[in-house]
Amino acid sequence: MKQALNNMFDDIYKPLDEPCAGKIVICTGTGCVASGSLKVLQAFTEEIRKAGFDVAQTLPEAKESTRPDSTVRLSKSGCQGFCQMGPLVTVLPENILYTKVKPEDVAEIVTETLLNKRVIERLLYKDPVTKEPCQGQNEIVFYKRQSRFVLKMCGELDPESIDEYIERGGYDAAKKAYSDMTPEQICKMILESGLRGRGGGGFPTGRKWELTRIQPGDKKYVICNGDEGDPGAFMDRSVMEGNPHSVIEGIMIAARAVGADEAYIYVRMEYPLAVKRLRKAVEAAESKGVLGKNVLGSGRQLICHVMEGAGAFVCGEETALISSIEGKRGMPSPKPPFPAQKGLNGKPTVINNVETLATIPLIVNLGVEKFRKIGNEKSPGTKTFALSGHVANTGLIEVPLGITLREIIYDIGGGVTDKHGTITNDGFKIVQIGGPSGGCLTEQHLELSLDFDSLREIGAMIGSGGLVLMNKNTCMVSVAHYFMQFTQNESCGKCVLCREGTKQMLYLLEDIMNGQATAQTLELLEQLARVVQKGSLCGLGKTAPNPVLSTLRYFRDEYEAHVFGKRCPAGQCKALLVPEIDPEKCKGCTLCARKCPVEAITGERGKPHTIDPEKCIKCGACAAACKFLAVTGV
Repeated sequence: MKQALNNMFDDIYKPLDEPCAGKIVICTGTGCVASGSLKVLQAFTEEIRKAGFDVAQTLPEAKESTRPDSTVRLSKSGCQGFCQMGPLVTVLPENILYTKVKPEDVAEIVTETLLNKRVIERLLYKDPVTKEPCQGQNEIVFYKRQSRFVLKMCGELDPESIDEYIERGGYDAAKKAYSDMTPEQICKMILESGLRGRGGGGFPTGRKWELTRIQPGDKKYVICNGDEGDPGAFMDRSVMEGNPHSVIEGIMIAARAVGADEAYIYVRMEYPLAVKRLRKAVEAAESKGVLGKNVLGSGRQLICHVMEGAGAFVCGEETALISSIEGKRGMPSPKPPFPAQKGLNGKPTVINNVETLATIPLIVNLGVEKFRKIGNEKSPGTKTFALSGHVANTGLIEVPLGITLREIIYDIGGGVTDKHGTITNDGFKIVQIGGPSGGCLTEQHLELSLDFDSLREIGAMIGSGGLVLMNKNTCMVSVAHYFMQFTQNESCGKCVLCREGTKQMLYLLEDIMNGQATAQTLELLEQLARVVQKGSLCGLGKTAPNPVLSTLRYFRDEYEAHVFGKRCPAGQCKALLVPEIDPEKCKGCTLCARKCPVEAITGERGKPHTIDPEKCIKCGACAAACKFLAVTGV
């Protein structure tokens, strides 16, 4: 399957002919930038010049060099996925991947690898199981088990170079759409491809386009929804930062399909790098005649705007997003009419998320038949996920739809970790999928096919693609409380059920965590969750109760332990903990007693100590001081 996908990629992406002495690619996605990759980039510029080479940082500059054998191409890339190992540096053509590179490592890389072709083993990724160093992505399990389709170019090309994108086959699909295909043919192709919206709902993209295409009127819009607000989700951000031209090309094809002459890319303001690169990409496309008054010489117009959102989670809902673009408060509207009928400024509008639009050029270039071989029958293609939490390998991954949860956790993710970060064979508890709108997947779902329909059948959803793995030290009531707190804060307040219902659910969860709940509390929580789910106006309210309902469904015993036993099985709810010192672990060093501000700890030196629960204020000073992990319950 993996080899077949690689062959398909060869049909789409053209290799670059770069006559030079070598190429160094530095990840400049947000994660690596935060870890110092821009300083690494500057260090490479200085060290390469010290070594007597010219430095080329753009494709034309490299190709037009008068001294190709003395020129090193120094290229930025978008997110390469393995964020926890950044800054990432790849040396080509040897395909050597160095991890956690610091500016002080650069001189050695230039001398040893670039000049003398020797590998620096200490900078290679070490497999956590075999402990063997891995020279490149093709040797790292995290990458080997993926099928990077939409993300492939994000880690390879310079996101700020339209020339490199075009050289690699970029805008070929848009040329085909504008010169060789009718709007009807494009809509039919996307419908037959089976592509479903990657923003979470899974609505057939081709059907949405066709509904917009058939609406009367000369003025129509395309909107790219880049308002990615789920906690732990950064898939759309990485695509916008790493390959902004693929998003623009998808917008162009959508505009041709529905008859639109104006487009908006709506990006949350917390993504400044994505905004910067998108605006630069739009300007470059306009300067080359790709966008603007005469798109690709076709005589058709497409004006593209990049707009920053104010950070409201509810603006991920399409009608609220439209209100925000119109300058109104971002609040949802009842449907129908749907945006395809009456959207931005009252005109027919098609709205797709970033990943959906970035997939469109690949489908046009690849063809329906080949695309449908990826994924499964009802959910073709790939899906990007942000894998985080108690897992060995965290980062951005892309896998075929239909993959099992077990494959993601234990193959790509490398296994579950305990509270100390050590891989454990018996630590898995749940995966929260789809953020606040999703649900939890347990051990019984390890073989579940991760696709739109299978998840819907068990009351969960893919959502934007967040996958947060939690081990057995996790309290499920606390998890439900965290997500409910998020959705309650993000409620726009327009409808009573969402505004007040989520608030009351939050209060009920707090009663459970504080040991103040009764049997009636559990009954009321479940009833209220179902009412909010059914009666809320938009998707935020309708899905807000999902974490509560799914945790109640699979972990009711934990709720009952909080309510009836007044204890937290995971030892996380502070109000329900009983402070104790384990006599088997305590060495009687007296350090805990000396740190206690209320003198609640007593005992002789060299003998186990005890805590008076009546005096203890649970400040945690004793546990922080104990070197033997003997203190619990504080």
